[in-house]
Amino acid sequence: MADESVVTQQKSEGNGHMWLSLIAIVTGTFVAVLNSSLMNVAMNKFVAVFGSDLITMQWIITGYTLASAMVIPMSGYLGGRFGNKNLFIYSVAGFTIFSVLCGLAWNANTMIIFRIIQGLAGGFIMPVGMSIIFTTFPKEKTGTAMGLWGIAAMVAPALGPTFGGYLIQNFSWRLLFFINVPIGILAVVLGKILMKESPRTTGLKFDTPGAVLSMTFFGSLLLALSKGQSQGWTSLFIVSLLFIALCSLLLLIWVELGAKQPVLDLNLFKNVKFTISVISGSLVMMAMMGGTFLAPVYLQSIQGLNAMQTGILLMPQSIAMAVMMAISGKLVEKFGVVPICIAGLAILGITTAELHLLTADTPNHWLNALLTIRGIGIGVCLMPLTSAGMNAVAPEQISNASPLSNVLRQVAGSLGIAIFTAIMSNRQLVHYQHISESVSVDSVMANNTVSALTGEIYAWAVDRATATGAATSYLAGFIQKEAFVRSIADTFYISAIPAFICIPFVLFFIKRKQAPVEVKE
Repeated sequence: MADESVVTQQKSEGNGHMWLSLIAIVTGTFVAVLNSSLMNVAMNKFVAVFGSDLITMQWIITGYTLASAMVIPMSGYLGGRFGNKNLFIYSVAGFTIFSVLCGLAWNANTMIIFRIIQGLAGGFIMPVGMSIIFTTFPKEKTGTAMGLWGIAAMVAPALGPTFGGYLIQNFSWRLLFFINVPIGILAVVLGKILMKESPRTTGLKFDTPGAVLSMTFFGSLLLALSKGQSQGWTSLFIVSLLFIALCSLLLLIWVELGAKQPVLDLNLFKNVKFTISVISGSLVMMAMMGGTFLAPVYLQSIQGLNAMQTGILLMPQSIAMAVMMAISGKLVEKFGVVPICIAGLAILGITTAELHLLTADTPNHWLNALLTIRGIGIGVCLMPLTSAGMNAVAPEQISNASPLSNVLRQVAGSLGIAIFTAIMSNRQLVHYQHISESVSVDSVMANNTVSALTGEIYAWAVDRATATGAATSYLAGFIQKEAFVRSIADTFYISAIPAFICIPFVLFFIKRKQAPVEVKE
């Protein structure tokens, strides 16, 4: 009896320690994601402060994203070499130090350089945090742990635009970076105190060719995806980047399949459940990023809301995602991965497709309600899909599976934004031409509209020629706005497709009942 009580006490202490260590991981993840979401509303401010242009200052976001994606593949080796706990703490510490330096930046060049180095440091936070969860928690608890971890990834984007807009309007842009410091220090302290020491692997050799090729592939591909629309997909710059990405990918596959200790263990794709998890998770990321990208564009460009108002309107969606992520693990434990994920994907697909009904004067409460229901669908399916794949991997392969899963989902998100941006631009042109042909300048409808507007403008005490010119410009603006709204609606409809495609993949997670073993007497 005494021995049983000791074992029970040790188990309870171990369980308590697991959940406490999760606090440090969530805090570190929160500060990294919050910082990225804060940047989206600050571009115009940076242009004004540093006297630069928007294309240059976009590198504050692009440089960080590229740098963080390029180092993710190395997290498996570094985690094994130095221990996941140490790598996580050093990553958060480096991220925090360069947050201070970004806040002290004195020109555009120093800001971009500090952001790139901050991305190199902070890129390890999410994949290493995921590795720690799957190596610390038993399989039956990983769903709940991943759901709680996912809250940080959902709450931070909800707070980012609103909080960032508030800081810029009422205080200084430097606080966008300094706000990371206390949170980062808290994450480091909690990690040092609450996390158990991670085992280290001896005799590891760094896969230099694989590292160089992976950095070249992911860097060139993500840069092409982020700049393709602005530079032109057929421009020499983008075509060259895509050519480099393709060549480096082929070389990367050849090198990694023959390496004894690859930086990216491609043999993991022999595991069917892991492969299906990566594919389905990437499709969900594409569907999710469609709405994440399109909704703010609609609210700011069509409805005329500022960044802060947009953030407030979109906050219920993020809260719904966070709440459902927190309970998705419990739902999976009760009902299983397949029914929960199919339900979540169906909600995501249907609500996203329903957003094609958007018009220029769609009530915000209708949009908010639909986006919130959509957030429930995302929160239900995203983490269970990831957990199902990671749980199918052997414990000694977790440190390799986590970076591979993370970087591919990040690429999928960037690819989704690039595809949907291109579709939106194309559909806008198509709709503008269609409306212009339907409502020609000499049509009765156009003449009546111009006449009515001319009368109103003429009443402002301007001459009739000026009033007619202004009325014609207003009409052209109305056509342009209507074409833009229709293009956003079309793109919403198309962005629902990945969610529906994902549903058949979920069926691979059905557990087949094993035949009972007959015992011979």
